[in-house]
Amino acid sequence: MRTKTTTRAWAPTLLILLVGVVLFALNLTVGSVTIPLSDFWDAVVGHGEETFRTIILEYRLPQAVTALFAGIGLSVSGLLMQTLFRNPLADPSILGISSGASLGVALVVLLTGHLSGMAVSTLPGWTTIGVTIAAFAGAFLVLLLILALSSRLKSMVSLILVGIMIAYIAGSITDVLKFFSQKEDVHTFVIWGFGSFSNVGKSQLLYLALTISVGAILAFLLSKSLNLLLLGERYAENLGLNIRRASLLTILVSGFLMAVITAFCGPIAFIGLAVPHLARFTYHTSNHFVLLPATAAIGMDLALLCNLIARLPGFDGNLPINSVTALIGAPIVIYVIFHRQKVLQK
Repeated sequence: MRTKTTTRAWAPTLLILLVGVVLFALNLTVGSVTIPLSDFWDAVVGHGEETFRTIILEYRLPQAVTALFAGIGLSVSGLLMQTLFRNPLADPSILGISSGASLGVALVVLLTGHLSGMAVSTLPGWTTIGVTIAAFAGAFLVLLLILALSSRLKSMVSLILVGIMIAYIAGSITDVLKFFSQKEDVHTFVIWGFGSFSNVGKSQLLYLALTISVGAILAFLLSKSLNLLLLGERYAENLGLNIRRASLLTILVSGFLMAVITAFCGPIAFIGLAVPHLARFTYHTSNHFVLLPATAAIGMDLALLCNLIARLPGFDGNLPINSVTALIGAPIVIYVIFHRQKVLQK
């Protein structure tokens, strides 16, 4: 029995990892400039054309690695939120953290540009450094606010409502700033809001990989607590789980992952919402010791697929990544809604 279960678990795992390797390779070879496989290997080892080598190592490799780690972080963060709130439609942005990141960027880009009378977005290095710092600061401040308020709220439903209200407040302030700002800064802010895996350079790649890896490891360490939370608060407390501490740690880890990814890539929608459902359907389990690694692997594949579609030959530049994630993620969410309705009717 154990052998059959292990076989059923390993088969999809090997397939998911194989698909990830193929998608990663395609992200390096396919784009507006298609690089033949023979030229690809020559360029990587340093014997091919310098143009191909620059395209692969300076642009496509950082973009593919960014998509890989962003997919892992968003998916894990979404799973944590869905488990904590026991809501299949919860996603990483449910507590307003991504809205806080947007507000941070708006305050620095739009407000500073309005007060100074010059387009801040035209300053050298701004889009790679300033936006990242501003987004992370805004997201992290909202995370701290949520953690502080959660100690005073007894209901998770109340916490969700507070997060939604914080998102509305941040969004309204951002809209006011856009109304009074210069068109160059508004354009920069709107482009950032589309989300992109191409904003991370080689110098920033290590920081992104390390922070998301730390967040994912911390999430895996919460697997036992997450499994107990699924049993209900009373039963979990009887088994010795400190509900409030487990909830705060879950919010902290999920919010940290969301803050880092939004800071580096902008707000990315639907991956954190859709991927946990794909993992549940694939493995037919709610055990987080299995579900968390599975969610991370499928999230990696989906992000690489979306990045590949956004850069397909024929497009003038990269498509907004959120347009691609919505086209793939929204049907999955619709399926989940109808599937749950059928289950409830039985």
